[in-house]
Amino acid sequence: MYNKNAKKDWLAASVTAGIGAGVPAYIAVLNGQNPLYALGITGLAVMLALVIDHYW
Repeated sequence: MYNKNAKKDWLAASVTAGIGAGVPAYIAVLNGQNPLYALGITGLAVMLALVIDHYW
């Protein structure tokens, strides 16, 4: 059940986090937020997802 040697899928984690954070960031940009903040939020979510995927 808990396989420590399981192969991690970094691409799936990146895409899932990117879409998950990208949609609200896109809506925020439509409401007047700075696009660089939206990219930063999305990038941070992707990096955090990769770290969690690697160590979890």
